[in-house]
Amino acid sequence: MTDRPAPDRLIIALDAMGGDRAPAMVVAGADIARRHVPDVEYMVFGDEARIRPLLKRRPKLAELCRIIHTTDVITNDVKPSVALRAGRQSSMRLAINAVAAGDAQCVVSAGNTGALMAMAKFALKTLPGIDRPAIASFFPTLRGETVMLDLGANIECRPEHLVQFAIMGSIFGKAVLGLVQPSVGVLNVGAEALKGSETLKETAARLRDMELPGTFHGFIEGNDVPAGTVDVVVTDGFTGNVALKIAEGTARLYGEWLKRTFRSSIFARLGYLLAANAFRKLRNRTDPRQYNGAMFLGLGGICVKSHGGTDAKGFSNAITVGVDLVRHGFNEKVKLELQRFGRSVRPEAVAAPGAMTA
Repeated sequence: MTDRPAPDRLIIALDAMGGDRAPAMVVAGADIARRHVPDVEYMVFGDEARIRPLLKRRPKLAELCRIIHTTDVITNDVKPSVALRAGRQSSMRLAINAVAAGDAQCVVSAGNTGALMAMAKFALKTLPGIDRPAIASFFPTLRGETVMLDLGANIECRPEHLVQFAIMGSIFGKAVLGLVQPSVGVLNVGAEALKGSETLKETAARLRDMELPGTFHGFIEGNDVPAGTVDVVVTDGFTGNVALKIAEGTARLYGEWLKRTFRSSIFARLGYLLAANAFRKLRNRTDPRQYNGAMFLGLGGICVKSHGGTDAKGFSNAITVGVDLVRHGFNEKVKLELQRFGRSVRPEAVAAPGAMTA
């Protein structure tokens, strides 16, 4: 892989072996994405004996794909440290390496989140001033969409890490959502300034006293997220991942309740037929697959994490997210903004007197 892609060509590296239903789900998802994002080619990393037959059934996609064979796979039960040492020839690692080498502009994987983060951080490095990359994704709200981070990469965080997340989230809101002054809120057990852990209190104090690429709203509660109270929600990876899974599960729960309700009687079925278009719009709006594709913010290259249990439609959306990030020059915009707010990002610049720094 020595030939670099031409500036007008977009190449996506796919970890074909990541995910519960890989590689079939990955290939089918790429085929769906092909129809929505043309002029994209794919480097497909994985077991060629399993991938080739899938591509043969999709000749138009096959013309856009190059298979890079590897039999090594990072499973979901592998610890990140083990994956980093023993997974150098895995489909996940080689796909990341393609971005690091400039052969692809983005990597998409539905594999082990911890392993993907560890490998991506090692191969792609972090942007100047960023200690820990964060997983960010969209939440549907009453006001549109809200960006939330971290969603699982950093289980425990210090104030300086949360401050960095706030700055990266603000930059994301400006660069991708086009917001002039993104509002930032820190997720807490209450909106009052005296509530929460010392980590959250110190984080809020630092954010109030520093310049942001947006505005600091203060603490928010869980119900503020779907209400769209702020544009950027900042939290640690433990809380963020729990919130994400509850939101996805609740959406599926209400979907199942609606199905059962409209099957309960003839009149209910008739009511559904009369309002079928409205319920179709509701289903699409709350479908978790529509929001599949979380971004690793803070890395030197574009890396998108798909939900491991998603289907082809969900994975195609993750590919679309990656394509949009590349085409909108997201990382370049982040670098420019970090240069402006670099002093604020560095822990030594935001630490309160006597506070510990990384």
